[in-house]
Amino acid sequence: MNDLLTLWSANSAVSAAIWLVLAMTLLYFGRNPAHRILLSSGQGLRHMLRMASRALSQLERQLGKRNREVLLAAARNDAERRIEREFTRIQTLVARDLSGYPALHRQISTAIDNVENSYREAGDSAPLPPAWGEVVNTIATLPSHGDPAVAKILSNIKDAVHDTHKETLKTWQASADQRHKLLAKMQPEWRTLNGKMDEVARTIDNLDNRTHQLDKQMQHYEEVRRGEDAAVRSLTSSSLTQFFIAGLVLTIALLGGLINFQLIAMPMSEMVGGTSYIGGVKTSDIAALVIILIEIAMGLFLLESLRITRLFPIISSMDDQMRRRMMIISLSILCILAGIEASLAYMRDLLALDKEALQQSLSMAANASGVAASNAEFRWIPSIGQMVMGFILPFALAFIAIPLESFIHSLRTVLGLALVAMIRLVAIATRLLGNLAGDSATLLTHAYDLLIMLPLSIERLFSRKREAATAVQFDDSQTTDELADVIPDVAAEEKRSRKGRSKNNSGDAAVAVA
Repeated sequence: MNDLLTLWSANSAVSAAIWLVLAMTLLYFGRNPAHRILLSSGQGLRHMLRMASRALSQLERQLGKRNREVLLAAARNDAERRIEREFTRIQTLVARDLSGYPALHRQISTAIDNVENSYREAGDSAPLPPAWGEVVNTIATLPSHGDPAVAKILSNIKDAVHDTHKETLKTWQASADQRHKLLAKMQPEWRTLNGKMDEVARTIDNLDNRTHQLDKQMQHYEEVRRGEDAAVRSLTSSSLTQFFIAGLVLTIALLGGLINFQLIAMPMSEMVGGTSYIGGVKTSDIAALVIILIEIAMGLFLLESLRITRLFPIISSMDDQMRRRMMIISLSILCILAGIEASLAYMRDLLALDKEALQQSLSMAANASGVAASNAEFRWIPSIGQMVMGFILPFALAFIAIPLESFIHSLRTVLGLALVAMIRLVAIATRLLGNLAGDSATLLTHAYDLLIMLPLSIERLFSRKREAATAVQFDDSQTTDELADVIPDVAAEEKRSRKGRSKNNSGDAAVAVA
């Protein structure tokens, strides 16, 4: 390096100046090819990155379209399930309530007939008594003319009329009492009829509510089938909500499974051995984990048999008898495993008690043994608690299939949205890098010119002088051309004026001759 530096002169500064002049000269003569290389490379890289950005944008559109189709398909399936469930409920309502409508109709008809008969009987009453008062007054005003026989006859007639009036009044009162009794007997029939009509009204109201729910489900299904943007946005937000809620529930279930694992891990070491390992993991831990996973699987099969979840379509497509058998088998296995876990939890408490007693016996501390003896009588409380937890936790873990199904179905939508967002960011970054590559190439050309600014300044100075000389020559030639253009015009004008004067002279001569 020092030899190259002192190649041209013993003075390193002079030699460096010569090297700098040579480098600037070489860079100056290679300026145009270097500019073309830099610009071509920058433009090529820019076009390549822009093409990659267009490809990513097209992939983003295709993926967004695919996510939309998947979301609408899942929404259609869910809407069909809801509509099917509403039809099943309506069928159950009709079979349960409206199937007894003939008997209800007979009861209502019987009640109406009884009411009509009672009303008819109440209407058939004895005639009202005649106007006995007028008859008695008429007889009393008849003149007796002082004849005692006539007076006696009239008195007898009056007494007979009074007696008849009393008997008729008693008969009419008895008939009125009978009608009142018949009308009172109609009251239970009216109440029965009112109750039956209320029952019919409640049934019709329930059916009307179900039909309104079915109309809403059908409207939602039509919106999903049409693929409206509002429906897609609603489904997307619903999927995100289900994803986070199901994730939270699965996290809680995972913590419950961890507690269940801690309950049965230590007693399992007594059953399968605590010194054996499988791949660096204790066999007892693997056995406890397998039991928990089997419980989750049995719970999943149980809910699939009940058609609460639809993770395995083959189970839902079984006939009712086979599903019932599978449900009984899954529930039986789950109960057996829950009993095993309860016994293991109790065994864990016994092992902990034995371990504590062993530590106390080894410590040989009298006061510690006294404390243990005083607390031993309450050891059954945590034992019962552990047994109850060991029996309940398997059934709690069995219901993990419900949030798991929601999590799996919503995970597709969330992953699709995340992938679309990531591809969009990559496309934007690629486009920005392409623009940066083109601008960087231009910047490098300016930096290249900055390195050779001295020869470029000299070239620019000579170019300006040459342009000035060329401009002067151009101005002289332009002036000469203008004069050459003007001289023919003047000659032509002079020629035209001469012709005009000759014509005028000839006209004057002709006038003179005339």
